[in-house]
Amino acid sequence: MKKFFKSITVAEWVIWSVSVITVTVCFFAFKNTQYLYLAGSLIGATSLILVSKGNPIGQLLTIVFSVFYGIISYSFKYYGEMITYLGMSAPIALWALICWLKNPYKGNKSEVKVNSLSRKEWGLFLTAAVIVTVAFYFVLKALNTANLIISTVSVLTSFMAAYLTARRSRFYAVCYAVNDVVLIVMWSMASYESITYLPMVVCFVAFLVMDVYGFINWSLISKKQKSGAEYVSQNEEI
Repeated sequence: MKKFFKSITVAEWVIWSVSVITVTVCFFAFKNTQYLYLAGSLIGATSLILVSKGNPIGQLLTIVFSVFYGIISYSFKYYGEMITYLGMSAPIALWALICWLKNPYKGNKSEVKVNSLSRKEWGLFLTAAVIVTVAFYFVLKALNTANLIISTVSVLTSFMAAYLTARRSRFYAVCYAVNDVVLIVMWSMASYESITYLPMVVCFVAFLVMDVYGFINWSLISKKQKSGAEYVSQNEEI
């Protein structure tokens, strides 16, 4: 545990602390009594800061967050969000957890080895994303989902982000950042009808900051790992 806490940088402590405090203050400021929202937000914030470090524990917390978020989404009839997180994000997070544990960087189980997708896989991935989006559109329409179009866009970005996370691509954070923007809009619309949902808006604003940091940090991790591999390769040649 001592080694784990030492691995978290000052910047990461600041981002996590500010996010958690902001979400908590907002929750109590608006006299919200739905503690499920608060618990889900805090778990989500913690999972993201760990995922941004490439730590598999983040994926475990993502599964827990998916359950909380699925229940919250159901309460506002955001069936797309509920189905996406319980039926897609949670299972893919479990897959990601297994993949990350199987691919540690140089035996360090607290840091996953960053992966680069081939052009062929990118093509297959984008094709699958289109198919999933079209299929979900009709499912959500049949369920009379609130804010159908934006809910469908959320499904698309969630699928792309979850897949890229499992495949250990740094671009997972870009898709999650776009998804955060979509969700900020969705929950802002929900908050217009009930102020109860405002903490969810604050939650995803915090998530957006963390995902931007995640992309920056994964880019640095990728560069560091490649430099390490090149160094080893050169030594082997010598």
